[in-house]
This record gives sequence, structure tokens and C-alpha cells, in this order.
Amino acid sequence: MLIVLAFIILFHLVAAVLLFVATIHNAWWVVSSTRGDVIYTDLWYSCNVTCYPVENSHTVEAAYLQAVQATIILATILCCISFFIFLLQLFSIKQGERFIFTAIIQLLAFLPAVCVMIAASIYTTQNKSFHVPSLQRGSFGSSYILAWISFPMTLVSGLMYLVLRKRK
Repeated sequence: MLIVLAFIILFHLVAAVLLFVATIHNAWWVVSSTRGDVIYTDLWYSCNVTCYPVENSHTVEAAYLQAVQATIILATILCCISFFIFLLQLFSIKQGERFIFTAIIQLLAFLPAVCVMIAASIYTTQNKSFHVPSLQRGSFGSSYILAWISFPMTLVSGLMYLVLRKRK
């Protein structure tokens, strides 16, 4: 039983780390310029040597970008909350009961991850509308890929909590 619990805790921590990295790291869009510079763009900033905000990211036209920002932050927060609730339930629920509340919170963390994936698809199609012309030729970066990987991990983590029962 301890091995199963250790695996679940490790799996949940990996999902949370992936969400944190996808949120914090500035590599959603990577552009190699003609001068050999590499420019990394995340959901808030574009950086090479210095960082500057994504142009017009605060306007109504960039509502899809704001949706990506909000949902990935919400997914990260809910993932962390569900981990702490799991630890609390680990010591407070009776033997034989299920980790239902933890599973509900973790599945709620999955729903914003779905929204992040939908918003990332919009991000994919709308690059030309919010990037300046010099940043329009590029490729998706590691943070974008990590967001995609965290999507099934939060789902599997939530499903593991649904079937998990407290044992001796």
C-alpha cells in the first residue's frame, strides 16, 4: 500500500511541476531571428536579452490569450490544492473510505487543463494576430508541449483518487 501511495504522490507532484513549468517558463513560442538571436515568447512576455510584454495582450482582441493565462493558472492552483487536501485526507479519513473530495478537486484541475488545451489550439491559430511581424515565423516551445503533457496527467491523477481507498 505504501508503494501505491508513493506512486500516486509522485505522479501528482510530476503533474503539478509540469503545470508550474508550463505556466512560468517563457517558451510557448520560439523564434530564431535572421541575426541568429533566439526569442522566447510565453503568455505574458517576449524575451531575448530583455523582456517586453506581448503587444496588445491587455486588449479585447487578445481575449483568447487572457483565457489561456487564466485557465493554466487555475489548473495549477487547483492541482496544488488537491494535493494538500489529499495529504489532509490521508490522515483524517477512516479506513475503507475513498478520497472523494481530493478526486473532485483534482478533476476540477483537469477541466481547466482542457480549457488550456482548447486555448492553446486558439493560441496556435492566432499567432499572427498578436505577435509582431518579426515574431510570426517560429515554432512551439517546450512550455507549450508540457501543457499538452500535463493534460492527461491531471486526468489520470484524478481518476486514481476516485478509485483509491484508504487501507492499513
